[in-house]
Amino acid sequence: MKNVLLTWNIVLTLAAGYLFYAYYTGKQKSKSRIQAEIAKTVGPSGPFRIAYFEMDSIESSYQMVKDVKAEITKKNEELGAEIAKLGQEMENRQRYYEQKQHTMSEDDVRKAQEDLMRLNENLKTRRQNLENEYQDFVVRRNLTVRKEIEKFLATFNENKKYTYIMSYEQGLFYYKDTAYNITGEIVNGLNQEYKKAKK
Repeated sequence: MKNVLLTWNIVLTLAAGYLFYAYYTGKQKSKSRIQAEIAKTVGPSGPFRIAYFEMDSIESSYQMVKDVKAEITKKNEELGAEIAKLGQEMENRQRYYEQKQHTMSEDDVRKAQEDLMRLNENLKTRRQNLENEYQDFVVRRNLTVRKEIEKFLATFNENKKYTYIMSYEQGLFYYKDTAYNITGEIVNGLNQEYKKAKK
């Protein structure tokens, strides 16, 4: 009986030793695997760095943004002029019917009211369509600017110097190290690319 217990203790000790060895060797392998994954993401140049640019500087200095703002302003003025023209047509029609109301029959008054209601509905529909068209135009033009900035940043960062390049907007970040402010480089590069594209 003593021999059976002794044998059983030896087997359990060997099993515990094996499990202990397997656990810590596996942990070392997974640790080295994790370190290899980190090295891949960090890259050969070292730890990741985050650069930023001042978005308000881009908006005030990037020529494409200025041109897009001018296009949007022009489109807004065109929209306002067309809506004003439609409103003027409505007023002219109302004035016309008001001047003729003393000479109109009941049937003519009813027709005039129907005409004014139809004209008013057309005015509302046209105004809504113009506003939707304007909003779509603004979104598309702003998206074009954003894509140009993203495309430039991809080219700018081809050497993988930065892991992230973010736009700085007030209220979003509370601290920034100006050593990583690349706004000047971004503005100059964007303007050079835009001049080439316009030619």
